[in-house]
Amino acid sequence: MARSPFSPSFWRSPLRGPWLTSVLGIVLLVGITVLFVTGLVSYAAYNPNLSPVNDKTPDKGILGFYLFSWPTDPHWLYRLNQGVHVTLGITLIPVLLAKLWSVVPRLFTLPPARSLAHALERISLLLLVGGALFEFVTGVLNIQLDYIFPGSFYTLHFYGAWVFIAAFVAHAVLKTPTALRNLRQLREEKNDLVPPSPAEPTVSRRGALWFVGGGSLLLFATTVGQNFGGPLRRTALLAPHGGAEPGSGPNGFQINKTAAYAGIREADTSEEAWRLVVVGRDGRTVRLSRSDLLALPLHSAALPIACVEGWSTSDQWWRGVRLTDLAALVGHAESPPDVLVESLQQRGAFRRAALRANQVADSRSLLALSVNGETLTPDHGYPARIIVPAAPGVLNTKWVARLTFGDL
Repeated sequence: MARSPFSPSFWRSPLRGPWLTSVLGIVLLVGITVLFVTGLVSYAAYNPNLSPVNDKTPDKGILGFYLFSWPTDPHWLYRLNQGVHVTLGITLIPVLLAKLWSVVPRLFTLPPARSLAHALERISLLLLVGGALFEFVTGVLNIQLDYIFPGSFYTLHFYGAWVFIAAFVAHAVLKTPTALRNLRQLREEKNDLVPPSPAEPTVSRRGALWFVGGGSLLLFATTVGQNFGGPLRRTALLAPHGGAEPGSGPNGFQINKTAAYAGIREADTSEEAWRLVVVGRDGRTVRLSRSDLLALPLHSAALPIACVEGWSTSDQWWRGVRLTDLAALVGHAESPPDVLVESLQQRGAFRRAALRANQVADSRSLLALSVNGETLTPDHGYPARIIVPAAPGVLNTKWVARLTFGDL
């Protein structure tokens, strides 16, 4: 028996072959295409060319193309997009691992390159496997709020996605016709994946597919609930924001970042100390206490919080001052411009965020002072926070200290 993985006889599983690899490949072709599209849509939701503070991917060049301003309708748009992106990504993990297992003998093929074309194919395969593992691992760590890689997740995941998708497209163009032909054939076509001396089978290939599908279904069932409120959230056993609500009362819904983590001190948010600074394009400035804000016309909106990690809340009932009314205080009554929002937060990537004019103009976009009938708690952004329909959670800035209206 061969002891080296570089020997074809080392690989003896009778499951390996073009049919199994083709089935797994077609599933990944569809699934990864959806992942890439929803990833691009998520990138667009940050309005990346609005202001450098929103985009954490420097020197992106043409890779950071931007096609449209992120809309505010429907208000659950980002919640749906990230729910699909994250849940599908986790669900595909068993399929990806099975696909890599099915083709692992090719990684040990000798000689490494038989021709220039073969060398290019091997390089694309290396980029494909490495890119897939990198994207899935960094994505899962970020979802679990346990990101241990050096550097920004946004930057690494962004560039990793482009490397991976380039290799994926090249591989799909080369292999999809063969995969479809293998699926149509009743007989197994012989190729380098079929072991020369297979071991006795213990499960059929269809049985193996059922096993992989069962693993995917289990991950789906224990993750998808974090996209919903109510009893379904308790089914998300593998999600950081699954299970029961983290607290009781009107403010008892999920958060990512506590006031303590953000360095928010009670002395800075007290009625005596805190003032909201609102600045217009021409430099006109007003300073408002929380009591001043409560004296302005107040409005309500039912909106969720939806985060890039895939979790979201059900609609919460927010009440506060419309951003359009705050813009009017500094001379922008007719057509409010973009706004730069700054937080009391002492550290973190999104202590500053920019919103587009169409987001400011939406009547549901609020500087919220209360939620579900009660004053905001410190962890939910007291004394005031932004809430905008369809915006990623990190752009709904908490502990707001300053609003600067103007073209960004």
